[in-house]
Amino acid sequence: MSALQRWLSGLSGRRIGTDSAGNVYFESRGDYLGYGRKRRWVVYSGPAEATLVPPEWHGWLHHTIPAPIENPRPLAWQKPHQPNLTGTSQAWSPTPRGQKSNHRPVTAGDYEAWTPGS
Repeated sequence: MSALQRWLSGLSGRRIGTDSAGNVYFESRGDYLGYGRKRRWVVYSGPAEATLVPPEWHGWLHHTIPAPIENPRPLAWQKPHQPNLTGTSQAWSPTPRGQKSNHRPVTAGDYEAWTPGS
C-alpha cells in the first residue's frame, strides 16, 4: 500500500487494531453511503494478499461479528499460514485416480487423433 493510502486511512477512518502479521484495520467514522453500517478495511503490512487476514479479523471485516476476537484459541487441526501458491511449482495439483504422477501414461491404442475431413 502506498504511504498516501495509509495517511488517508488515518484521516477518513478510525484505527481499530493490528493483527499478528502487522496488518492494520480501520473503520469509517460515519455510516457508509447510507447502508446503515460503517465501512471496514485493512491496510496490509506487506503485499496486498487477502489470505493474510486471519479468521478472527475476517469475520469483523465482513460484519459477521461485532468485534474482532481478542485472544483466539488455536485449535489442534489449524496449520500456520501459507501464502497463495497458485502459479508456483509448489501449487497443489490432483493426481488422476490410480496413478502416482500427474503425467498421463503413453497411449496404448486408446487414443485416436482426429483429422479434419474424416
